[in-house]
Amino acid sequence: MVHAATVRADARAALAAAAEHARGTLVTTEGGVADEMVRQALATTLADADATLAATDPAAATDPAATTGTTGARSATALRVQTAALAAADSAVAAAHEAWLQAEAAAAAAAPRATTKQAAKPAAGAAAPSCGTTYSGPPFYTSPATAGGDGSNGKLPPEALTAISWDVDPHGTPYYLTNAAAAALERLNTAFRAQFGHSLDLDLTYRDYDTQVAMRAALGSVAAKPGTSSHGTGLALDLPELPCEYGWDTPQRDWLVSNGPAYGWASPSWAGRNGSNPEYWHFEYRG
Repeated sequence: MVHAATVRADARAALAAAAEHARGTLVTTEGGVADEMVRQALATTLADADATLAATDPAAATDPAATTGTTGARSATALRVQTAALAAADSAVAAAHEAWLQAEAAAAAAAPRATTKQAAKPAAGAAAPSCGTTYSGPPFYTSPATAGGDGSNGKLPPEALTAISWDVDPHGTPYYLTNAAAAALERLNTAFRAQFGHSLDLDLTYRDYDTQVAMRAALGSVAAKPGTSSHGTGLALDLPELPCEYGWDTPQRDWLVSNGPAYGWASPSWAGRNGSNPEYWHFEYRG
């Protein structure tokens, strides 16, 4: 019974996060999508998701199969609820992502924004621009969910993560965070976009174990010991290492430091200017 309740709660939480993303997307993409059918499809998907949430509301009438009958019946009922809820969540996220991509494409500048750990080191002898990236190591990319992951650091399974709706990395991999962290970041990005006129730029989010090993080998103690990275928990993100956009004393970073905690996102003390490992680009979800 405890397992069935946990399965139901996890599935419903994933669907609720996706529905929240979809609802925000409908508001923020109004008038910014070339094909209005995309938004209509999203509205339909959201309605289906809301119906699923209503049908699985713990405050609603209890499913007799969950309180009577055999353990197998309870488990089968929970499995059906989980499958339907996660399928609806996947559909809602996919529709939200498509709507965001169209809106972003309509508003994007002609030149793409620079990234950092994904950018090549300047050629030898070339003077780096004063506002160029402060990162000069080999390129690294965000990680997809870990198929069959056991939930430990760097081994988070797909059901534990949600893709951020407005961007993907240069390899086309979505930026994943835990379901709660992603939902909070969507809300934070809406406020950031209203303030600065563009979505928050991302560099790295979830980092699987193998990537942690590779980064430790390439960067030494600057990178966390594999299996201990906050990115491996799906609760951390890196902004681009662009000092004139997100560096110390920039309007963007100052705004994030001041407003991020209201959405559960903060710059940890160790990453501050006077911290033990200053990283102006690093933020963590604290709930």
